[in-house]
Parts: sequence; structure tokens; C-alpha cells
Amino acid sequence: MAKQGKSPAKPDTEERKLVASNKKARHDYHIETTFEAGMVLQGTEVKSLRMGRANLVDGFIDIEGGEAWLHGVNIPQYVNGTWTNHSATRKRKLLLHKAEIEKIERKVSEKGQTVIPLSLYFIKGRAKVEIGLARGKKSWDKRQAIADRDWDREKQQELGRRLKGRT
Repeated sequence: MAKQGKSPAKPDTEERKLVASNKKARHDYHIETTFEAGMVLQGTEVKSLRMGRANLVDGFIDIEGGEAWLHGVNIPQYVNGTWTNHSATRKRKLLLHKAEIEKIERKVSEKGQTVIPLSLYFIKGRAKVEIGLARGKKSWDKRQAIADRDWDREKQQELGRRLKGRT
């Protein structure tokens, strides 16, 4: 009789549970590079995030003393929290490798570069934030992006009509 061993290990599928995304960031900035960073959170912040409550619109990242800090992100207080509740807009430390922080710091020192949060999500039970190294768009860039998006939508609609036999 053959021994029954363990079944082969299943590959880890990183399922992202999205909590919040900063849609305005992609409209207002050209995103050049993205990084994934962990966050140092208090217990009630995690519970509030698991309820899907966060706002990234006014957020930005600052490098202070070789550490990355997330400012302006609103994680509302946990409704069932007690006196141990957190401050909604406190600054939060980001967990990045030293080389990544140095790269971000070098890029931000260039004129017109900034670092903004793009999305906040959970992977394997850990809260992560996707940050982007970005350059601000001019108003004509925004209008051009809207025009390009409208043109692509019209092309897809026309292609769909032609495929269905309508002209």
C-alpha cells in the first residue's frame, strides 16, 4: 500500500481586497513609478479599514529622517471603539525598504515630483498602500486625456455596431 503524503502546495494567490482608491490622482498626475508599502496601524484603524472606510483624496507622502510618512489620509474612527480609538487623520509610518525610500527621496528632490497614495488594500490580512511617484498634469493635459478617453469609447461603440451589422 502506498503512503499518502501531503498534497502538493497550492500556489499563493494574492487576493487584493480593495478598501479605497484615489481616482482623482490618476486624473491630476502622471504616475511614473509605483511602490507597495505596509503601514503601521493601531487596532481600531484596522477594524475601520476592514469595514471599507477610508479616504485617500487629500493624502500625500513625506520623507522625514529616512522614514516615509503618510499624511492627510482619513481613516474614520471605529464606530464600536472606546477611549482607545485613533485620531482619524494622524500621520502613519510607511514600511518600505531603505533603498526604496532613498530612490523616492532622490526623485522628490527634482522639481515637479511628488508622492501620492493611489490605493489602500489588504493582501493576506495585511494592510498595504500603493504609492505612486507622480508629476502634476497641466490643465491642457487633463483636457487631452478626457478627449482621448472619449475618442476610445466612440471607437469601441462604432466597432461594436459594425460587428453587430448595424451601420
